[in-house]
Amino acid sequence: MTSPLRAPALPMLFVTIYTGMGGGETSLLTLVEHLVRQEPRLQPHLLTPRDGELVARWRAHGWAAHTTSWRGATVYFIPSLWARFPITGRIAALVREHSFVAIHSDYHSLPFALPAARHVGVPLLWTCSGWWFRPKPYQRAFFRQPDVTFASSQAIKEGFLGDPPFMPPAAMDVLPLGVDTTRFRPGIDGSPVRADAAIRADAPVVALIARFQDVKGHEVFQAMARRIAAALPEARFIVAGENVHGQAADDAYKARILDAHRADPVLRARLSYLGFRTDVERVIAAADVVVCSSHFESVGMVNVEAMACGVPVVSTRRGGPSEIIAEGETGFLVDAGDDAALAQRALQLLHDPALRRRMGAAGRARVEKNYSAEAMAAQFREHLAKVLNK
Repeated sequence: MTSPLRAPALPMLFVTIYTGMGGGETSLLTLVEHLVRQEPRLQPHLLTPRDGELVARWRAHGWAAHTTSWRGATVYFIPSLWARFPITGRIAALVREHSFVAIHSDYHSLPFALPAARHVGVPLLWTCSGWWFRPKPYQRAFFRQPDVTFASSQAIKEGFLGDPPFMPPAAMDVLPLGVDTTRFRPGIDGSPVRADAAIRADAPVVALIARFQDVKGHEVFQAMARRIAAALPEARFIVAGENVHGQAADDAYKARILDAHRADPVLRARLSYLGFRTDVERVIAAADVVVCSSHFESVGMVNVEAMACGVPVVSTRRGGPSEIIAEGETGFLVDAGDDAALAQRALQLLHDPALRRRMGAAGRARVEKNYSAEAMAAQFREHLAKVLNK
């Protein structure tokens, strides 16, 4: 970084409507952990609409967290109207109270956080995490205002900006989500997870790590598992994840998936649902292959985490996975919804330990080069320094 951060202390506010621990929230926590390591003067504060697992983990680091009720904006928000909502004034008051030097926001909080930042005169950074957040014509001027705009992947950037782009592409920087390469690393002991699922140490294992949401394709994973079981009866399957955001639609989806699991004797005998796990790295280590069966992924952090652990991945290609995975080198990419292709590629890896080792090593090297938390934090910190020193 060419320009140092000048302030003796750097209290900064991170605003998000999410309180569970999905991939995005894990990435936020990882980012801030590494920001603090790189810049000890940073004093991170969190603002959410309510308590939750993210808030608990934030406070466990000794960082301040604040809660105040508000409803996140939908993609149809009207900037001039949403700026008048009471939450905007409450954010501005919080900034004044704690002398925050900057605000970082998610998409759903941006219509409130940006006018609050402008009112009190602090810079605002935000991260776009979904390619489907395409601005409406009446919103385009609003989205040109933030001091820094990040996209979590190139797919998100292209989807958000549109074709032709509504603002200069250079105004939106891709900030690849990184993982803690000391936490996610080869050589972790996955035997406790196998024991929890009553799986033998020598059984071939395929894992899915995903929250319960219809986009995650649990039904595709189950169809894939049935195909693999027919060809390799000793194979076993584990699924870790929960409905982390508490949505009724996700609960209904979870019920459908688990009902289908209970109704199928092949799946009942071979597939274990583990629920929410804090030791995701051990779930990955328990597997020979990690599968991402999503219908689309903005990023697909599980692929990055698996590669960091030296475990090869088989993923659907739509969205971020096509950027993250080097086809045929760190894993395989297939079309969304194609359970036969997922099964074929997973079986190829299960039958070839040497291929798994080669792909696992290549995946680890790719993460160290492109997707480390250290690099993510350094890129974020560089942008923060620029806007603070204007």
